[in-house]
Amino acid sequence: MPFVAKKVIVQTPTKLFLVLMREFEITQKEAQRMIDTKKVFQKGKLIKDKAAVVQGELEIIHFQPKPQGLKPIFEAKDFLLYDKPSGIMVHPRNRKSEYTLIDELKSVYGMGANIVHRIDKETSGLILAAKHKEAERELKRLFETKKIQKKYLALVSGELKEEILIDAPIAINRDLSKIKLKMRICPTGKPAQTIVRPLYHLGPYTLVEAIPLTGRQHQIRLHLFHIHHPIVGDPIYGRSSEDAIRYLDKKMDTKERIQKTGAPRLMLHAYSLEFSYKTAHYRLLSHYDFLRECRQLIDKKYKANRR
Repeated sequence: MPFVAKKVIVQTPTKLFLVLMREFEITQKEAQRMIDTKKVFQKGKLIKDKAAVVQGELEIIHFQPKPQGLKPIFEAKDFLLYDKPSGIMVHPRNRKSEYTLIDELKSVYGMGANIVHRIDKETSGLILAAKHKEAERELKRLFETKKIQKKYLALVSGELKEEILIDAPIAINRDLSKIKLKMRICPTGKPAQTIVRPLYHLGPYTLVEAIPLTGRQHQIRLHLFHIHHPIVGDPIYGRSSEDAIRYLDKKMDTKERIQKTGAPRLMLHAYSLEFSYKTAHYRLLSHYDFLRECRQLIDKKYKANRR
């Protein structure tokens, strides 16, 4: 479990944030955030006051990385790049979350290192991480100002014949009465554009390149569903309400998911990042052969249908 409890003895009355700064080698802002996120207790009682003065034994919940050996595929002075397999979360969802990519990063580069963007757990591919706070701020600024171009590969249902610009606003789904979709196409939503280019026709599917021009949550998944070419393996967008709810409620096993969606995982892969940082320009590519995975999936399905 990455989040563990640590006992700390404070000999003389000391401001709590100073104790945390000294004990974990963090900034005052980070120490105050630990207090805000309910991580400090004394005699079983939560300490909420950021200006508190403490003495005696404290119990502090903190992140303790437990790496599994995933190495970056590229490293620069200020940042590095992981090629994340499908099935690994980028950040812990809560204190009960097990292994995530953050475990690998912080175990090697320290608690000041951080991942600067996200992809879904089931999406494979490139994740950029900063080694220190200054680099984190700059890389996040580049993402926020759309100075980093991301490109994805997706295996979609049906035959897509030509390049298309999908321009469809996206909003958070507030009506969860019928289905627990997080996002939806909505005229009053935030602007969202995705360029989609067909690359290969693979039987009843098309391998496409998807370039998001905006950064809305679930944008590529939702946009491809919107044009009636849902991503193979997507258990939510493009599925019946009943099947989506079964998946979200963890009642759909792998066999049923393959039967209903065509794959055991979401067939979406982040394969390219391109940007300028300081005086250098970078075009970073995934090492993973996603086309091969697509072909293996289709071959396996074809053989199963022949039996």
